[in-house]
Amino acid sequence: MIKHKNIPYLNLIPIIIISFLTFKFIDNITVFGSYIKAFFSIITSFIWAFSIAYLLNPMLTYLEKKSKLRRSFSLCIVYSVVLGSIVLIITIISPKIAHSMSDLITSFPQYIESTKHWLSNFNFDLDFMDKFGINIYDKLNQFTTKITSSFGHGLNAALSKAISFTSSFFKAILGFVISIYILKDKEKFKFSFKRLIYATLKEDNALKVICIFRDINDVFLKYIIGKFIDSLIIGLLCFIGLTLLNTPYSLFLSIIVGVTNMIPYFGPFIGMIPAVILTLFYSPIKALWVLLFIFALQQFDGLYLGPKILGDQVGLTPFWIILAIVVGGGIFGVLGMFLGVPVFAVIKIFWDKLIDRRLDEKNIKIK
Repeated sequence: MIKHKNIPYLNLIPIIIISFLTFKFIDNITVFGSYIKAFFSIITSFIWAFSIAYLLNPMLTYLEKKSKLRRSFSLCIVYSVVLGSIVLIITIISPKIAHSMSDLITSFPQYIESTKHWLSNFNFDLDFMDKFGINIYDKLNQFTTKITSSFGHGLNAALSKAISFTSSFFKAILGFVISIYILKDKEKFKFSFKRLIYATLKEDNALKVICIFRDINDVFLKYIIGKFIDSLIIGLLCFIGLTLLNTPYSLFLSIIVGVTNMIPYFGPFIGMIPAVILTLFYSPIKALWVLLFIFALQQFDGLYLGPKILGDQVGLTPFWIILAIVVGGGIFGVLGMFLGVPVFAVIKIFWDKLIDRRLDEKNIKIK
């Protein structure tokens, strides 16, 4: 048998290739960035599809378990509910919100004057009130300014905006349709994923990977669905309370409170601020009642409703939740503030498992 001579420095070839590819990537990062952007633009519809299917899957699973209906009938019911909700928002809720915004901007100077008249009885600094009111008024006008600003750049800019919106809207609609087929054959997708994992990894490692994905799914799904239900209930209770208090723009303010409630800890206070400020200009006394009501509502949510719905799904102390919100918000904005908590929860699960395994290897038990 002829023995091949060892080629010197043969083990350096992979390192050289990786180094060369890394250099080319850094040297042409703008080109690669454009390719990556184009790739994500192509698969946007599928990202929409998997996101929609992921969020609607619990409703479909629950319906199938309770009603014992066939998959096709269950899908019809689930998507009928979703489409009905979208139609309700577009035809009823959205026009009322738009009307509230328009009425608020129109009536804002009058609210400033009435508030100044009320504060004059307490020798309040009215110059500060003027500056504060102008600042708030400017912020409200930014909404309408952004809508009409594109027309100032000519027909091409307006056409570009229209094409961009149409393209994004079409991708969302296509993703909505694709999500139906994903849910219809979800068991097949799950089976294919398992086959791929077991085919590429050893059996023990494949089982660990599947367990990891199962843990991630449990944390994200329970947190997102639980937070949505919790915020929906808080928004409805807020609307009922503000309506009984005869608060102006009660629907608009309740939606703000409900949406911001999705953000743990900071969200309730963020939602409280615009509600109190807008009511303050309408009636300072009523603003105090709104403040007390929303504060009591948020205490009810934090002490009873939230734990009842969510339980201890994330397993994080308040310190880590606040850290997750600050870091997530600083990097990814509002979406990061919301998703930062489940992401930190998943990291904590992996970290705890790593620590437990290392302690078991060393046969150390800490009490």
